[in-house]
Amino acid sequence: MTVEVRPAHRVDDDLIDAFARLIPQLSSSSPPPDRDALTAIVDNPHSVLFVATDDDVIVGSLTLAFYRIPTGVKAWIEDVVVDGGARGKGVGEALSRAAVAEAAHRGAKNVSLTSRSSREAANRLYQRLGFEPYETNLYRYRL
Repeated sequence: MTVEVRPAHRVDDDLIDAFARLIPQLSSSSPPPDRDALTAIVDNPHSVLFVATDDDVIVGSLTLAFYRIPTGVKAWIEDVVVDGGARGKGVGEALSRAAVAEAAHRGAKNVSLTSRSSREAANRLYQRLGFEPYETNLYRYRL
């Protein structure tokens, strides 16, 4: 497997079809994004939608979001998903490394992410890449 990671710069049928296949592997409660939702992500200067391809087939994705706060620029990794048939082959690592490089390029002071404890392989990967567990309480207010 030869994995290539790149930012998505346009929304086409291949990208839409890939997300229709990938999102159900990430979340059973969220529908795949449609063309308009993907366009909003791709066109947003404060986010980068990375896709990983193998032989021009999208096998994974990661969204990197940026935000400015009074103490600097921060970056957050969200919705990392690798197709079931491509797991364990370096796709998640390649996506994560691309995100960290982009965050550094944009001057972020750190890159954060969350991962369910049940995702053991993903948690091992993040720690191997240098992400450190951060002692905090995560709160969520559902709207």
